[in-house]
Amino acid sequence: MGTTKVLAVAQVANSVGDGAFYVCSALYFTRVVGLSATSVGVALTVAWAVGAVVGVGFGHLADRVGPRRVAIGLAVGTAGALASFLVVRSFWAFVVAACAYTCGQCGLAAARQALLAGLVGPERRTRVRAVLQSVVNGGLAVGAGLGGVALHVDTAAAYLAVFALDAVGFVVAAVVLRGVPEVVAVARTGRLGVLRDRPYALVALLNSVLLLYMPMLSLVVPLWVVERTSAPKWVVGLLFVLNTGAVVVGQVRLARGVTDLRTAARSVRRGGVLLLASCAVFAWSAGVPDRVAVAVLVVAAGIQVVGEMLHGAGSWEIGFGLAPADKQGQYQGFYGTGTAVARTVGPLLLTTLVLGGGVVGWLVLGALFLAAALAMTPAVAWARRAGSAPTGKRIGAAAETTLTS
Repeated sequence: MGTTKVLAVAQVANSVGDGAFYVCSALYFTRVVGLSATSVGVALTVAWAVGAVVGVGFGHLADRVGPRRVAIGLAVGTAGALASFLVVRSFWAFVVAACAYTCGQCGLAAARQALLAGLVGPERRTRVRAVLQSVVNGGLAVGAGLGGVALHVDTAAAYLAVFALDAVGFVVAAVVLRGVPEVVAVARTGRLGVLRDRPYALVALLNSVLLLYMPMLSLVVPLWVVERTSAPKWVVGLLFVLNTGAVVVGQVRLARGVTDLRTAARSVRRGGVLLLASCAVFAWSAGVPDRVAVAVLVVAAGIQVVGEMLHGAGSWEIGFGLAPADKQGQYQGFYGTGTAVARTVGPLLLTTLVLGGGVVGWLVLGALFLAAALAMTPAVAWARRAGSAPTGKRIGAAAETTLTS
């Protein structure tokens, strides 16, 4: 089996459980454990903040000892964190379990990206990343369907089965990753050069703002559907299936137009415009009859997922293309903090903004998406003018060609 296929199988192995987890987790912790939406938001804010910091360190460790072995260890660790959710019954226990989960997820994402960068040539990375995203979303769609069943059953046992399924998936992923070769460790110093690369830091920050669509989908939209619309609860699962299914069908196609940093920035701009439009349509779903609400939510989710795919294709090219070849682990770990920052700031910000502000809150969120997308172009240009990171040469001939085009 080829390297790309093994990587895809490893991610699919845990994506089914992840899909069910994302659909059910917010409602499980609010309705079964008994935490308030604000408490869940605060706990996840703390957890993703911890994960953001620890993930960079795990990425640096991947550079020094090899991303394959780090990825395997973190997949097992994430499975243990998920298993701990089975016994969580209090706020502080939830905080501890969530911190373990986010550290595992952030570190695993960095190690996987470093493994991909080490095994796939620069000219193919964005396309392979799009293929992986497409395949993984197939697993997420299946998982979202299972999560929808758990929501329909609406019992503690059904939700706990979802958590157990996700934990088993990460163990399987760890086993599958043993089938790819290790990347030779190239980092020779203990210094984290990415922390001094200000242009890259700005790009990562803007990316984190755009990634607010992640907690929007996993936390805010489910709570919005249940609390502010007349749509039935099962629509939450339907929207997640729509999102992941669209990525399966469309992500590779949309990524074909991204071939360098210029086209990557353009793709991000277009994605920001659509994310703004989706927020406006989501806002319209409140205060209308149930059938109309379902239709509006489906339209909003459809617009959002196209914006998500355009952003994703551009973001991957930018993240790889501006990173030094010998520091992919730490740079991908740092760039990956965009996910952690979005999930750190997102739960509290978005629950307050959208659930508290209603239509105005949705429009403010959409304006944030658009502003970050437009700012990405000059930020990438600044990083291109910088020419190289403080700790090494930017990756690949493709990046060099882009800089001179």
